[in-house]
Amino acid sequence: MTRVLIVDANFYQDLADELVRGAVGELEARGITYDRVSVPGALEIPTAISIAAKRSNGPAYDAFVALGCVIRGETSHYDIVCGESARGLSELALNRGLIIGNGILTVDTKDQAWARAAVDGNGKNKGRDAVIACVCLTDLKVRYRV
Repeated sequence: MTRVLIVDANFYQDLADELVRGAVGELEARGITYDRVSVPGALEIPTAISIAAKRSNGPAYDAFVALGCVIRGETSHYDIVCGESARGLSELALNRGLIIGNGILTVDTKDQAWARAAVDGNGKNKGRDAVIACVCLTDLKVRYRV
């Protein structure tokens, strides 16, 4: 894998930046180049990846990393955003063969989000984990020559 596009939802900018920090650290440690684009929220991430993946002269990216955070509120909007963003990413992966590491946090509180986003401390940064997932899937794609 040589080139990755990080797509982050900046609705919670501080959390997005921390997730990106973990992803970038892992990409740089592996010598993988990357670009980053930001969208308003998690619902826009699948569309942004779909747009970036459409190129007439071949793919510009080997994989995509989706990063963001959805925190439960007082309405059912949380369920819609979580489900539809995950569904959109899954459809892109399964129907178009895109490699996507899903690092969109779906949590009840901001404290839970920070426990999964912080680079320093517990080592649970889901941005880093999303990159690791991309590397694993890329290796499988090469192994099976797909």
